Amino acid sequence: MTDTVFDKAPSEAIADLNGTYAIDASHTRLGFTARHAMVTNVKGSFSDFEGTVSIDTANPANSTAEVTIQLASVSTGSADRDAHLRSGDFFDVEQYPTMTFRSTGVEDVDVAAGTFTLVGDLTIKDVTKPVRIDLTFDGSAKDPFGNYRAGFEGKAVVNRKDWNLTWNAALETGGVLVSEKIKLDFDVALVKNA
Repeated sequence: MTDTVFDKAPSEAIADLNGTYAIDASHTRLGFTARHAMVTNVKGSFSDFEGTVSIDTANPANSTAEVTIQLASVSTGSADRDAHLRSGDFFDVEQYPTMTFRSTGVEDVDVAAGTFTLVGDLTIKDVTKPVRIDLTFDGSAKDPFGNYRAGFEGKAVVNRKDWNLTWNAALETGGVLVSEKIKLDFDVALVKNA
């Protein structure tokens, strides 16, 4: 059997991560998966974003995260599909160029397991709705350039209709072309501010 687990960095515990961090966009993936024609998954991501994270290990509820994503940077591997996602049928990037997430709390912290739930407000177009993101601490390390880094993986499921992303097409065999539920998945690299 092949080992499918990546090597883990020897790292400090999540309890030692106190401080303010910037998201390292070149080592971070903000992705999503939608069901297409009810038979396959289409994966996509955003390549232009920035954000900050403040970790308060003494009182995790005081930790915060803010992320701004440029919606025109959406990529699914199909130029036509990406153009459709940028159009008024979906993101309408000419009128609403960004999507934002601002945390409102931290729940279900398990320091020993390195897991927690980040609760916050996701704004797409002119609609703001709460979301819950389950996160796992992947480790921390000092890189060869002296930067202190930390990594997290996250996931959530949202219904796109909650943000008025309602375009769809009926299938001849029943069902619809694009799923309402969208899986969000994140691999986040943070670099501690000096």
